[in-house]
Amino acid sequence: MDREILYVSDLDGTLLRSDGTLSDFSRSKLTHLLEAGIHFTVASARTWSEIAPLLKGLPLRLPVIAVNGAFLSDFSTGRPLQVNRIPADLAGPIYEAILQADLRPFICGYDGRCDRLYYEDLINDEMRWFHQILTTRSRHRLSHRPDLRSALSLQVVSFVVMGPAEQIDRLAQRIKTEFPGRLENFHFQNPYSPGHWWLTIHDAAACKSRTLGVLADLYGFRMENVVVFGDHINDLRMFQAAGRAVAVANAQEPLKSYAHEVIVSNDEDAVVRYISKTL
Repeated sequence: MDREILYVSDLDGTLLRSDGTLSDFSRSKLTHLLEAGIHFTVASARTWSEIAPLLKGLPLRLPVIAVNGAFLSDFSTGRPLQVNRIPADLAGPIYEAILQADLRPFICGYDGRCDRLYYEDLINDEMRWFHQILTTRSRHRLSHRPDLRSALSLQVVSFVVMGPAEQIDRLAQRIKTEFPGRLENFHFQNPYSPGHWWLTIHDAAACKSRTLGVLADLYGFRMENVVVFGDHINDLRMFQAAGRAVAVANAQEPLKSYAHEVIVSNDEDAVVRYISKTL
């Protein structure tokens, strides 16, 4: 596939509209493009169980990159082709650092069949908001544990911590200082719930760019023939790794400086229109 182009798009704020949905135009056009043979997939912070309903009906043939690169999963079944876990010797200390910050995490894990989200106490509005969203959309993922430490013996993929900006910022700085080079962390304000700050903590190998490289190797694409689309700082390394990086107009300014070009916004079907135009 030396001359074949692989298109990889972030979801939230990029392929999806600002309301978190795929427009009818993008769905119809992308279906036509995929049926015509283009090579396309997505790389998202979401889990496969969140990605699949959003893109249901699209004839995606390639695996999807989920949880910021922690999973490379078959789109139709959710079966992981690769799982990048947090090492067992780190999971406990990370959990204790979160407790010492007067916060509580959701723990994303893999039970050998699918991804699960373990939790104990919902201590703030941010956690209760997220729990309500999942109760409505992905109840099967949720697993309450009276003692969350018991989940640390499982395959821990990531910690998701939510709370006030200052608390989350202090925790993010501590994690960065205490575990240099061993983790991949993202500290951001949830775009669907303004004022809610999140910190996601992954293994260093759980990065969109690294898993993109695995995907390209697996299917015989050269990285210089990979075109990526994004809007958020967690797309930065993917931008650096790909042959062409395209930012949507609503992207964060730091990311735009790494883009080869900036196109229209996510609410204008930017990704699908770009692919159609280049073809």
